[in-house]
Amino acid sequence: MNLHQLRFVREAVRQNYNLTDAAKALFTSQPGVSKAIIELEEELGVDIFTRHGKRIRGLTEPGRLVLGSVELIMQEIDSLKRIGKEYAAQDSGSFTIATTHTQARYTLPKVVQAFMVKFPKVRLSLLQGNPQQIAEMVQRDQADLAIATESIAEISGLITLPCYQWEHVVVVPPDHPLLKSRQVTLEEIAAFPIITYDSAFAGRSKIDHAFSLRGLKLDVLLEAIDADVIKTYVELGMGIGIIAGMAFDPERDKNLRAIPVGHLFGMNVSRVAVKQGAYLRSYIYTFIELLAPTLNRKLIEQAMNGEKEHYEL
Repeated sequence: MNLHQLRFVREAVRQNYNLTDAAKALFTSQPGVSKAIIELEEELGVDIFTRHGKRIRGLTEPGRLVLGSVELIMQEIDSLKRIGKEYAAQDSGSFTIATTHTQARYTLPKVVQAFMVKFPKVRLSLLQGNPQQIAEMVQRDQADLAIATESIAEISGLITLPCYQWEHVVVVPPDHPLLKSRQVTLEEIAAFPIITYDSAFAGRSKIDHAFSLRGLKLDVLLEAIDADVIKTYVELGMGIGIIAGMAFDPERDKNLRAIPVGHLFGMNVSRVAVKQGAYLRSYIYTFIELLAPTLNRKLIEQAMNGEKEHYEL
């Protein structure tokens, strides 16, 4: 048994059981990958994959257990490599953040700027996607951490920590009748076409749930993943927008007005997520502290050790 065999098994699963793609991803030959997997199966005495002819189609029941062990072993190997790199170069290296557009556009710029001042030698990358996609990037070691709202807290294999709370706002033109309301109601909002986030983003499920509880129809004219797109169509007079409060800037959005609606849709919590058991380089701890000053290194390590009572808001 060797590490190459374990890498081949893991990559075959990651490439949806396509050994040609797995070989390309690992810069080796398809016959070599196939042979190594068969040799590992012979050594273990079980089939890891189900097959149709010479093609693998999925995991067997013992194969699922084998994959779990392979993931743990490879994670420890990756951690060993990171430890060596960190102590060889304390203030340099690579750092990949997976996040949603809202976080990347409105929350992270000042944090990233402060981080780069502290660590100018670090190569920082930002990857964007919906919460499920960015969680998978961390699970697959394509990113060091993820930042998002809502569902990211429910994904297995990740440790998530709360960063800050925020509420939705309704954005309207300066002369809109909703601005005359003392406290906007769901019924008043339901009277207008709505432009808001796609269902995978920024607390959309809370919006839908609030209307559903009241038996109100949500007339969604347009869905988008980008608050700037939502605001653009509101400015055109096509409807009213519901966006994350952090996405409204009175200086930049002078043609719009924002109405806080946390009383209707509740508060949302943005979270940072890291892979369970991952080794975090010291500058990643620093980044998390810049993002959420209440999350110092001690609390982060407690969270990663399973002491959840120490990091819930």
